Amino acid sequence: MTTETPAPLVEHPLGLKRAIGTPLLYAFIVGDTLGAGIYTLVGTMATDVGGVIWLPLLIALVVALLTAGTYAELITKYPHAGGAARYVDRAFGIPYLSFLVGFLMMASGITTAAALANAFAGDYLSALFDLPPIPTALVFIALLTLINLRGVKESLGANLAASVIEVTGLVIVIVLAAMVLGRGDGDLSRVVEFAPDVPPLQGAFAASIVAFFSFLGFEAAANMAEEVKDPSKSYPRALFGAILTAAVVYLLIALGAVIVVPPSELATSTGPLLEVVTASGVAMPGWIFSLIALVAIANGALLFMVMASRVGYGLAESGLLPRAFGRVLPRRRTPWVSILVVAGATMLLSMVGDIGTLASTTVLLLLLVFLSANVSVLVLKKDRVGHRHFSVPRIVPVLAIIASIVLLTQQTGIVWLGTAAYVVVGSLLFLVARFGRKREEKAAAARAEVAPPAGDR
Repeated sequence: MTTETPAPLVEHPLGLKRAIGTPLLYAFIVGDTLGAGIYTLVGTMATDVGGVIWLPLLIALVVALLTAGTYAELITKYPHAGGAARYVDRAFGIPYLSFLVGFLMMASGITTAAALANAFAGDYLSALFDLPPIPTALVFIALLTLINLRGVKESLGANLAASVIEVTGLVIVIVLAAMVLGRGDGDLSRVVEFAPDVPPLQGAFAASIVAFFSFLGFEAAANMAEEVKDPSKSYPRALFGAILTAAVVYLLIALGAVIVVPPSELATSTGPLLEVVTASGVAMPGWIFSLIALVAIANGALLFMVMASRVGYGLAESGLLPRAFGRVLPRRRTPWVSILVVAGATMLLSMVGDIGTLASTTVLLLLLVFLSANVSVLVLKKDRVGHRHFSVPRIVPVLAIIASIVLLTQQTGIVWLGTAAYVVVGSLLFLVARFGRKREEKAAAARAEVAPPAGDR
């Protein structure tokens, strides 16, 4: 920790309300992390590494912890909404670069929410109801938008309840796997068997991309900084506690899943944990676990939509998006324009993208954001602020940069193309916003010229 004299954080009268304590923040990150990633992507990892699912999870954990250290310093040093975009702006002072980082962060939240909306309307739901996927996904997004509009405390209150449910579902899978192993069934040897047709190292790094998708809650949390009561204390505790909690649960799930169900079967399922419940032989109705999985997916989608809308608000506060994105509801004090824009974009993407491609695109977008944050924290080490904050050694962001570059090399061409499209769209929006700001400045200057001096009135 640094030794600067603590100073109170000033809350702008029209800013966001500081209503989040450590427990709610911890629940936010845990809920964001223990969502659709583990419920839907275990099968994808099994395709690349067979039964050695725990290996890419460990790789992803190391990268997540390194970057989380960077975020812990930046968030507690500059506790404002906007996340990496604000850090880049402070480090380099280049408006376009700051906007682009923020826009990619916002895009990642929208992309993830769209992927989760499609997952919600997929196999887990079909086990309960026979509904058309696209209309279901759109209604799902609309309902989450209403919760987001109501307020961050309400959103995170719903998250707290949903987090309990989704963690319960994961505990059920772990307990059932332990029961199978305890009675002498299952196959423990599968946990060290790689996929037969994929080179082990290649498969491990490919699967680590998917695994990293499951550790992305801490960046979403960075954009809640302006609504946390005591960021300097709350963030490090909630951040590292949530990541380590998720890691333990993930590793137990990975081991249990491959012990109970052959990796080849997991690889062909879009509801892999439901396969584990069914294969355990325990008399538990499949619809109960499907309902739990749906709650987990809905929880993740809500949190990413909350995050994306707060990025939009933060960019507007920094003058990098039109001022409308910074408008808040008078009573609820939620950024309603940003929330509605995020909802509309999420609906559009949910109709044109598939879960796998959207998830991989999210990882690529966030790796670029993480690179910018890790470079920024090195530049900002010399910056001094008037309150106590968390600090990490320089080697931590350096290692995080190297790890991020390694993961970037594992991405496919189609995902890079999608990211390039985001950059083009973002650049156009930046130019439009900049043109609008210049017109406002010219209009203000013209009014000042024609207005008589104060003494002549």
